[in-house]
Parts: sequence; structure tokens; C-alpha cells
Amino acid sequence: MWCAIFYSNIGFKFTFSCTLKQIAFQRLKFNKLNIIVLIGLLAIVGVLIMQLVMLNQAYSFEKKEVAEKIHFALQDVVAKIYRDNESEQPAESPIKKISEDYYVVNVDDTFEAEILEIYLKNEFQKVKLDMDYEYAIYNCGSDEMVYGEYISVPGNTNKKQKCANCFTKRPGLVYYFAIRFPQLRYSYITSLQQYWIYTGVLLLVLVIYVYSVLLLLKQKKYTELQKDFINNMTHEFKTPLSSILIASNYAAKQEAIETNPKLSKYLKIIIEQSNKLNQHIERILSVAKTDSGIVALEKRSFNITEALELVRDNASLKFENATVTVTTANSNYMVKADEFHFYNIAYNIVENAIKYGPVQPNIDIAISTVNRGIELHFKDNGPGIAKEHIDFVFDRFYRVPRENKKEVEGFGIGLFYVKKICELHGWKISIQNNADKGITITIHIPKTSLE
Repeated sequence: MWCAIFYSNIGFKFTFSCTLKQIAFQRLKFNKLNIIVLIGLLAIVGVLIMQLVMLNQAYSFEKKEVAEKIHFALQDVVAKIYRDNESEQPAESPIKKISEDYYVVNVDDTFEAEILEIYLKNEFQKVKLDMDYEYAIYNCGSDEMVYGEYISVPGNTNKKQKCANCFTKRPGLVYYFAIRFPQLRYSYITSLQQYWIYTGVLLLVLVIYVYSVLLLLKQKKYTELQKDFINNMTHEFKTPLSSILIASNYAAKQEAIETNPKLSKYLKIIIEQSNKLNQHIERILSVAKTDSGIVALEKRSFNITEALELVRDNASLKFENATVTVTTANSNYMVKADEFHFYNIAYNIVENAIKYGPVQPNIDIAISTVNRGIELHFKDNGPGIAKEHIDFVFDRFYRVPRENKKEVEGFGIGLFYVKKICELHGWKISIQNNADKGITITIHIPKTSLE
């Protein structure tokens, strides 16, 4: 069960919120992922099945077409033999298909082997049957099948050896020949090469998809473990830290401490550093909640100009060397949003500009009206951000390397939190380097968020 702990500097109060609704939301997200993965898998498998069906149909059609070519060619060969012998061709078909690649032709009349070979070549060329074949003729005198010849297609380098023993006698027949196509099955595969390539590509896509899903689920598991670790760690830090703050504030008010400059100074350092550590923990908790999508925005109408002026005043008090201004043509911009989170993201942007800025940082917050809402421009006079880093500043834990090696406190989650809150509100945020110096962060608030 998720437990969210909120710390308040006033009175050091703690509020524990543990709801089953958050657990249900997490399960809903996981179920959505499962549904998307399942739909993608079914889509790929469905396309693959359709491709296999088409491949099977193309294979059947190719077999039928080749069988018809062979049958028509052999019919013409028989017709020519009967024509040469000046005899009448019987009504019954003399061609008998023994197997897919083996045919027996009952001529029922005398014929010469040389003439038969010429007729076979000519008729197969007519039907464009580019395939190796071999034939044998029955010799009634020896009662054996006499092997004829292996006829190879010109340019075919994949020749098979002769198979004289593949021809067997057929009882009841006297004048007949048999023909065999040793590479018939191989020709089916080569003729359907395009279908095999498509099927192979789909199989490869399916394998890559399944592998990617497994990696995604594995990464998701590690991410959840990381989130749990961060949340548990920060929650465990809150209790001793709050005790330190309570005890330190109580001790700072004691007469013995107030009259001792050194002790007072050391205790002040403890309180300041404890508050700073508490702020970091609060940010980590906020990012964890926004990243998990369990933040409930309490939207209400408020004056955005007044909120930005409050940010200005607080930043000016904390950073005396900084100059923060708010520029607007209209002081009555009413926005329907979560005022608490809006203050946090605006203050984060200003604080970042001051921390990474020059000795005398200047930040100008300008509010302008656009066709589709309003825009907030946070412009500073800092050193700017290198082009290769500017696209990653909103990523979690990303910190832009500094040339001057200036140590700046933080975990690289401030701008990540800013972007997450903007996305939850349906706002757009962008960043760009200024023409002279510094950067400008722009938040676009659509008309739907205005009152």
C-alpha cells in the first residue's frame, strides 16, 4: 500500500494518506499495458496467419498451374504421335498422374525415342515450363523400362543426378513412357520466393516484438523496484529528520543556546541543513507521485499574476543578489489549476535560473496573451545551455554539465517535476536559448484552463 507523507514547516505536522484508490490506479495502468501488448501481439499474429494462408493459397495455385502445363504439354505430345502414326486418338485421356512429380503416358501405339524427346522439348517450351525432367520408355521385348535422357533447363546450375531406378513398370500397358520432374518441389519454393520473404520478415517482426515486450516488462519491473526503494527511503528519512528539526528548533529557543554565540551558530547550521535536506526529500516524493500518476490536482480559480508575484517576493527574500520581475499587460488573468503545484513549478524555474545564473542573476517573468490562451515566459541572463543538452533538461535526474565545474545542489529532478505538473494540467512547456544570453522557458496555458 502506498503511503504518502506530507511535511509542513508550520507546526511540523504530518499527514499520512494511504488509499486503495492509488493501488487500483496502479493496477489499471498495468492492465492497460497488458491490453496494449496483447493487441499488438494479436495484430502481428493475425497478419502472420493471413500471410501463411495467402502462402498456402499461392502454393496450391502454383501446383495447379504447373500440373495443367504438364498435362496440356503431354496431351499435345500424344496428339502428335497419333498424327505421325495416322491413327485415331482414343477418347480416354492417356495421361495418368502417379505422383506430384511422376507421370505415365499410355500412347498405345508405336513411337521412337528420338521423336518423343523432340516433342517433349518443343511442347514444354510452348507452355514455358522451365524445369528439368527425365523420361523412360517401356520396352516390351525386354519387359523393362529403358531410361531415355535427363533434359536440363539452359543455365540451371542446380542439376540433380539421373535416377534410372525411379521408373517402374505399369501392369497392363504396352506402349507407354514415363516422365519425371526431379526439381518440381524446389521450383515451387523458388517461384514463391516473394511470399517466403514476406513471411520471414513477419516472423522476424514477431520475434523482435516478443523480445521487446519481455525487455519492457523486465525494465518495468526494475523501474517499480526503483520507485519503491526511493519512496521507502525518503519516507524512512522523514521521521528522524522531523525529530531533528523539532529538537533543534526547541533547543534554539533555550536560554543557554541563545547566550552562547558558537552553539547558536552551530544549531542554526543544523536547522538550515535539515530544512534543505527536507526540501530535497519533498521534491523526490513529489516526483515519485507525479511519475506514478497518483497526484490528485485540486483545481480552483486563482489570479496567476498574484501567484507569480508571490514567487518573486519569496525568491527575492531568499536570494538577495537576484532581481526577479513580473511583466504583464493585464493583472487579472484567472486560471483554473492547482495553485500549490503551480507555485512550486514557477518557483522551481526561478530558483534554477538563480542557481545556475551569474553573480547578479536577472529573471523576468512575462505574461502574454496568445490566440489559444496565455503564455508565461521565464527569461534569465545566465550562460545558457549547450545545444546537445537542451533537449534533455526535462528528463529525470539529468543535470547539465558545467564548464566552470560549479557545484550546485540538487538531484536533477526539479525541471522533471515542472514538466510532469504541466502535463497533468494539459499545458505545454518548452525551452530555448536566447539570442544574446540566457534561456527562456515558456509555459503555454490553453483557453480551457482560463476563467
